[in-house]
Amino acid sequence: MDLKKTALGIELGSTRIKAVLIDENHLPIASGSHEWENQLVNGVWTYSMDAIHSGVQRCFADLKKDVKEKFGVKLTNVGAIGISGMMHGYLPFDRDGNPLTEFRTWRNTMTGPAAEELTALFDFNIPQRWSIAHLYQAMLNGEEHLPRLAHITTVAGYLHTLLTGEKVLGMGEASGVFPIDSERLIYDPEMERKFDALIAVKGYAWRLADVLPRMLPAGENAGYLTEQGARFLDPEGDLIPGIPFAPPEGDAGTGMTATNSVAVRTGNVSAGTSDFAMVVVEKLPRVHREIDMVTTPAGKPVAMVHCNNCTSDINAWVGLLGEFAAAIGAQVDKNALYTMLFQKALEGDKDCGGLLSYNYLSGEGVTDLNEGRPVFARTPNAKLTLANFMRTHLLSALATLKIGLDILTKEEKVPIDKLYGHGGYFKTPGVGQRMLSAAVGSPVSVMETAGEGGPYGMALLCAYMLWKKENQPLEDYLNDVVFANAASSTLMADPADIEGFSQFLRQYQKSLPIEKAAIETM
Repeated sequence: MDLKKTALGIELGSTRIKAVLIDENHLPIASGSHEWENQLVNGVWTYSMDAIHSGVQRCFADLKKDVKEKFGVKLTNVGAIGISGMMHGYLPFDRDGNPLTEFRTWRNTMTGPAAEELTALFDFNIPQRWSIAHLYQAMLNGEEHLPRLAHITTVAGYLHTLLTGEKVLGMGEASGVFPIDSERLIYDPEMERKFDALIAVKGYAWRLADVLPRMLPAGENAGYLTEQGARFLDPEGDLIPGIPFAPPEGDAGTGMTATNSVAVRTGNVSAGTSDFAMVVVEKLPRVHREIDMVTTPAGKPVAMVHCNNCTSDINAWVGLLGEFAAAIGAQVDKNALYTMLFQKALEGDKDCGGLLSYNYLSGEGVTDLNEGRPVFARTPNAKLTLANFMRTHLLSALATLKIGLDILTKEEKVPIDKLYGHGGYFKTPGVGQRMLSAAVGSPVSVMETAGEGGPYGMALLCAYMLWKKENQPLEDYLNDVVFANAASSTLMADPADIEGFSQFLRQYQKSLPIEKAAIETM
């Protein structure tokens, strides 16, 4: 095994930190992981710095163990490393690199006034989770840390800086920190000028250019592993410094890469703790609060429908059913339980038989809710079966996404030639794929590597940096080299599934006052 002919992607996801090591054939050969959960602390969804540090180290240790068991060698070197993470949020630092607040994750819905004002000012949709919305909300609130502000970044950017010393972001991740100009691959200068005027009114000594991270497109070198970074990532001392790094990306960019969805008119749906659909567009659509405009890791414009809530409520119910199984002496493997319950959903009534659920653990911008309360409801004559129960939760996980996608495809007439699915929602073969096809009314493809998700996509971006031909675009490298012979399955839902989802969605939208009442009263 030639360690220099490998590439390593590490992703800090919402419920798991995962590392995927690929070989020169772009195939996953080893992995490591560490499970974690965000915490609601003083009304803020966050992960502590200690949790970030220890989680990454445990994930890397797990990867080292896997490499040792499979290949009989110590993981001392790799060809390149790339860091990705849950997109955006807010991590501010002073000039000495000390954090000025807790990490405010994408899940927070505390920046509504700032997002509304900036959207109007820029004539460009600024979602609540974007870093610039968090920064401006802090300015509106007069937060005491702002006079000491020297740098803002995301969790992927933070870890990259910790390992390399470089304050840089990949193009896709940077496009959710502040809007960028896809033609010139720079932060939008006119919007930057407008924001600097807001800073001047507040009297701060810094300007936006002072605090924004430098950004790089896919394929560029973004630094090297320092001695200090090597000791942090591998406290055992086996990993050598000097390993090159790809630009750090967000989980949206790595998801696009992992599904070969970076070319114009291709799209993908990532479905895990949150879910989002991304379509690479030929021209910018009109401003919609439900549609975010970001970019691919190479800087092409992407229309994005992002939903804060997807599988967390499913996970809670599966946990409850597993607890019941254990209570009656029927211990069931967790993965086997998920597979059985997902497959059971295929037996349910197409419209879920009068059952309804809202999977909102947190607020949801698409439906204009700043908080969430998970709700399960049914009519008195509903068919309360296990199959209908599971189908309800699987459809609920996609319902809000469908509302946003309809704006993109029906109002803006954005064409989608290919749609790929990836993430935990698609791990059970054929089930999540069929549900998504029923939602969008078109075929959905899932690759064999779909379960690997973001860290695999980040490893591919490392491979692109290492092994691309001169001037070879990212989309050509993925299409012609990585995925030329990739195994995938394509599935089209039958008309009854499509109509059933439509009926479910009509009831879902009609009954949204139930969710609003739950927020007001619980």
